[in-house]
Amino acid sequence: SIAMIAEGCIMARVCHTNNCPVGVATQKEALRKRFTGLPEQVVNFFLFVAEEVRQLMSVLGVARLEDLIGRSDLLKPRAVQLAKTKALDLSCLLDPIPQAADRAWLRHAEAAHGNGVILEDQLLADAELLAAIENHGQLARTLPIINTDRSVCARLGGEIAARHGNTGFQGQLDLTYEGAAGQSFGAFTVQGMNVRLVGEANDYVGKGINGGRITVVPPAGGNDPGAQVILGNTCLYGATGGELFALGRAGERFAVRNSGVKTVVEGAGDHCCEYMTGGVVVVLGSTGRNVGAGMTGGVTFILDENGGLRDRVNPEIVEICELTTPEQEAMLKPLLEAHLAATGSSKASTILGDWSSWKGRFKVLVPPSEKANVGLAEREAVAA
Repeated sequence: SIAMIAEGCIMARVCHTNNCPVGVATQKEALRKRFTGLPEQVVNFFLFVAEEVRQLMSVLGVARLEDLIGRSDLLKPRAVQLAKTKALDLSCLLDPIPQAADRAWLRHAEAAHGNGVILEDQLLADAELLAAIENHGQLARTLPIINTDRSVCARLGGEIAARHGNTGFQGQLDLTYEGAAGQSFGAFTVQGMNVRLVGEANDYVGKGINGGRITVVPPAGGNDPGAQVILGNTCLYGATGGELFALGRAGERFAVRNSGVKTVVEGAGDHCCEYMTGGVVVVLGSTGRNVGAGMTGGVTFILDENGGLRDRVNPEIVEICELTTPEQEAMLKPLLEAHLAATGSSKASTILGDWSSWKGRFKVLVPPSEKANVGLAEREAVAA
């Protein structure tokens, strides 16, 4: 919060309404123009924090932060008389630490801070792949993956962005992973990355992605693949572009703070589309509670086969609509076709095979900022 204030946040506490008066947390262009924050303001703030820490350490006679570790002799309890703290025993923090003078345990090899050999090292050592990145080429690779392989694709996306920016790569890397992916699979992918996981993934799939496509499908031979949980929690957190198609269900907080991704999943847990500000989300199955909480932008389509969706949607901002306009249909149907092509989803195939019947079972969650994009603003004006 303090870093936000350094950039100009005034703590108006209306982030969830899309009406931030200084243009920090809003999708309204008129308000966004008011934002004057610069990265240098945050840098300057933390420089002052560092200077204050240095001054306090000099008073204590300590030159390095390392020299503060384990120094319980520098701690003393504050004289606070509160009922809720009278029974608090701080002796575990204040008692002298045996052999505290021996600082040998602080000295360790630089490798202690590294992740060791990671999966992407194989790709970044691949001369053909690096040449494809440099020359906008095309390349395909298949690799095994296990759940200790975390943030797979992040470094590769960084290599591409370093050479061509987020959207400058004109080639295509087709990367297939087989197994169970660790956290943040597909994080920070960029344009030209076509990433496919045959297996399942942990939390934070597609975190911060800017472009490209992520596809997650279970291994062949399973029963009703669309019904199994295939993605963990908090997928697409803060994502700004690209696509995600998953033949299965996602965990909680799916597409939280999504601001540009187009995605299709076959079910989701609680808090789906929380704080979403852009993009298009399609859910071909049930969701948990509190759908659309704080959602100020983007559009969500949910297949409401049993008619119980209204009880699970947070109505504070979003409006629940029927699929009635050509604009809505033009958003939804191509995404279902892409999902079918990418995953072979039997659910998508059934829906598209009898589109005229199935499209009426979708509900559309629309925040006020998106009404014009889905053809509702004009209809409301005509009705008025």
